Amino acid sequence: MNNQVLCTVGKYNMLEKGDRIVVALSGGADSVALLDALNSFKEKFNLCLYAVHINHGLRGEESDRDESFCRLLAEKCGIKLYVRHYNVAKLAKDLKISEELCGRNIRYSVFKEISRELGAKVATAHTASDNAETLLFNITRGSSIFGVCAIPPVRENIIRPLIECTREQIEQYCFENGLDYVTDSTNLTDDYTRNKIRHNVVPVLREINESFESCAVRLSENAREIADYLNVVTQKAISQSRCEYGYNCKALLSNHIAVVKNAVSVLCRTNADFRAEQRHIELILNIMKHGGAVELNKKYKVVSKQGILRFAAANNDNLIDNIELKENTVFNYDSKIYRVTRYNSDKEDKNLINPDFIGKNAVFRTRRASDRFTYPKRGITKPLRKAMNEQKIPSELRDKVAVLAVGNEILWCEGIGVSAAGAAIDFENALKIEVLPSQGE
Repeated sequence: MNNQVLCTVGKYNMLEKGDRIVVALSGGADSVALLDALNSFKEKFNLCLYAVHINHGLRGEESDRDESFCRLLAEKCGIKLYVRHYNVAKLAKDLKISEELCGRNIRYSVFKEISRELGAKVATAHTASDNAETLLFNITRGSSIFGVCAIPPVRENIIRPLIECTREQIEQYCFENGLDYVTDSTNLTDDYTRNKIRHNVVPVLREINESFESCAVRLSENAREIADYLNVVTQKAISQSRCEYGYNCKALLSNHIAVVKNAVSVLCRTNADFRAEQRHIELILNIMKHGGAVELNKKYKVVSKQGILRFAAANNDNLIDNIELKENTVFNYDSKIYRVTRYNSDKEDKNLINPDFIGKNAVFRTRRASDRFTYPKRGITKPLRKAMNEQKIPSELRDKVAVLAVGNEILWCEGIGVSAAGAAIDFENALKIEVLPSQGE
């Protein structure tokens, strides 16, 4: 098995000389074999090994038995063991999620914490058998090609050296090397979906093809290569379709349907922190072609209008409330920074305000129904609504656009610029309104 592990390590560039590695140690056969294998490579790669054991408190004395076993094993191997205790049952109930998901979230949170503290990689004991079970589990949920990718051999600083070894090979390795390990009793029941797949589905598939798990590894590898390429093409398509207020529907739809669907999924994650299911993607594709809106969750909706796809707040409760104009006014709103600075130049700028309005009840706010705007050069006065329409400001964004006004007289409007009423007379003695992205945007 060690040769297989070394091949996997080399194939995915998992280890470098002098690496610090934290082994996720449950005490089961997989993690015990992983620790032993890495220990055998210790001198070859000049590794510094640690281990972490998380007691989920789900199996009473059995959980305590596993912890004691891991403590003894780490002591025997001469490595430092980090132990963490959690009441997963209570946490899962409080968070209203499954114990399985809660436990997973805790594990990866602890891995992240300790790896940062040590400047180390984390090695988990996922196997080819785990990959096959995850693949089947994802298929039963109607997953996309990204679900077929199953368990990645490397993800950020997490490595999985056993990902091409089957559970059978690992148990044989433990037997041949006299390695003791503990057995989680929950793995012997069909209480969890994965156990049902492990005990009832995988054996049938192995009867059809005894190398099923290895074939699943190759399928997942091929899927990851395709998915990686799809993501590259998708990012290019998103970049080329980006426009002032969102994404050009026609440009985005000109791509292959696989790219368009993936782009919609990516945009939902990045703009609304929302994982779109197939039904959401189909609805969004429809509004991209015909216009309309789709509510994603309580916070966000996606809108297609005037050929532009946009992500907007589901409601407009968060509005600007009468912020007074001053020379150094600065405020944050809707992921942007608004800043007023003294301007000293002879160059014209559409965002220059007459400083005489300081102390004259000029305030930043959002629009009102009676607001009016006078174009500075044309001298034509129109309802602000019509001016926004002429400037093609998306209708769903208009209630969140910042304006500077005295009463109902608009001095400046974000996206349009200064009005005749607010225009600076002397460019060398003016105030400039700047709209900047917030940090991280």
